Parts: sequence; C-alpha cells; structure tokens
Amino acid sequence: MSKNPLYPIFLKVHQLNVLLVGGGFVGTEKLSFLLKSSPKAQVTAVSKEFNAEFLELAEQAANVTLIQDAYDEKYLGGKHLVIAATNFPEINKQIHDEAKERYILVNVADTPELCDFYLGGIVTKGNLKIAISTNGKSPTTAKRLRQMLEEVLPEEIDELLENLNAYRDTLKGDFEYKVKAMNDITELLVEKGKV
Repeated sequence: MSKNPLYPIFLKVHQLNVLLVGGGFVGTEKLSFLLKSSPKAQVTAVSKEFNAEFLELAEQAANVTLIQDAYDEKYLGGKHLVIAATNFPEINKQIHDEAKERYILVNVADTPELCDFYLGGIVTKGNLKIAISTNGKSPTTAKRLRQMLEEVLPEEIDELLENLNAYRDTLKGDFEYKVKAMNDITELLVEKGKV
C-alpha cells in the first residue's frame, strides 16, 4: 500500500492574496470552499463571465474582488496562491506554467498532476479544524468522510478545547513538564471516551 506523501498545512488565507481564475461551476465550488473554511479569505476572481451563484457568494464576502476579464498573466502580480478553474485545459495549463515561473503555488481544478496543493475535505467545529486528503484520488471520499466527522464530533468539542487551553495557561514549569501534563489529562479524556 502506498502512503499519501502530502504535507498538511493550515494557511491564513485572510493574510494571503489568492487568485481564482474562472467564474463557472468549478470556480463557484472553489470559492465556496475557500469562504466556508476562511470567510475572510482575500480572493481576486478573474473571469469573462461569472454565474449567478458565484456572484451571490462574492457579494456576501467583503474580501472578494471581481475582475470581469480574460485571464492575463498580469493578474498573478502580488499573489501567493492561484486556483485555475476555467473550462479550458489550455488556459489552465498556461496559468499553471506562468504561476510556476513566479514560484506561486497553484491548483488546477481536476488536474492533480498540475497541482502544488489540493483543496481537501475540511471539518470545522469551533477552533477544531480537521483536513482530509485522499491525495487527489477521490474527492468524493473526502467529502463523505467530512460529512461523517461533522455528524459524530459533538458541538461541545470547542468548549473542551477552550478548557484545555485555560488549563495549559495555568501550568508552571518547563516545556517538557507542560507537554507531559497536557498528555496526561488528554489521555484520561480519551480513555473515558469523552473525546
């Protein structure tokens, strides 16, 4: 069995500049995913046309800028991440190539070989966020796992996190002591089936 070699990170996309190229169904899906996970994401969307659902999402988000235009490499300026979601494989490939020339991370929708990162399934319960990756093999499986975890994780999990954070703040001693104390208390919670 092969292992998923991806390294998961959580990006502060409210502090980064994201370019999303495409305003159709796939672009809408990508924008929805970004805003659901990070409502203050800084997104510039470029497309000749935006569908009604895309426009509705963008209208509800203060940090989404719409540019009604064909893609041009000038739109890569100042961007940290690029998502190519057009209906034209040759344009998506051009976006990929031009982003790579500028060392910008890029995701080309439905083309894993042209992706530096994937937009996997994400479960959010307050401060808890769990990312799910299938290494691009089955986004539908990631979606189903997300739905399952959303159902089984209790809403009170955020209260538990807040309480553990407050407890951690009361601990005195060096780093090693604090790690041991936190491990001891969370181990007890797991043993009792509370987490």
